[in-house]
Amino acid sequence: MKLNLKEAITLALLGALMFCSKLLTESIPNVHFLAMFIIAYTVVFRFKALYAIFTFIMLVGLFYGFGIWWIPYFYLWPILWGVTMLLPKKMPTISIGKISFNLAFPVYMIVAGLHGLCYGTLYAPFQALVYGFDFQKTIAWIIAGLPWDVTHCIGNICASTLTLPVISGLKRAMKAANIGQP
Repeated sequence: MKLNLKEAITLALLGALMFCSKLLTESIPNVHFLAMFIIAYTVVFRFKALYAIFTFIMLVGLFYGFGIWWIPYFYLWPILWGVTMLLPKKMPTISIGKISFNLAFPVYMIVAGLHGLCYGTLYAPFQALVYGFDFQKTIAWIIAGLPWDVTHCIGNICASTLTLPVISGLKRAMKAANIGQP
């Protein structure tokens, strides 16, 4: 995963773009473009996408403070990266009658939506560990957070409609700038 200077700068800027996009949507709780960006960066940059993801995580810590709430970011967002890495690099185009669409479109929406829906559940083991929750309290915490997770899911699904255009734009920009091999 060695980076050249152009790649390092590009991935740092893409991480900063994630952070700025999060700031812009701060007024709408659990609605943001992070899942869409992580999926798009992973499709284009594969393992190197982790640089952008961890840049984003560090910027969040620097801006909001390195509180205990921030630590799970180091596994919550990389889980989405890992799931995306497991998907095929190229997905087929499906035709239904006269309508054709790339299977990646609904797959990325489902993956982003599921990550949003599972976010609280994925966060729960850390909460249980830090606050000494037993199993019953952990389940109660997950249930109490379900409305926020549903909002996160819906927001991720809506934002992920932009994933394919972002992937296409990133690939064109990388080719034009002669950076890496998208």
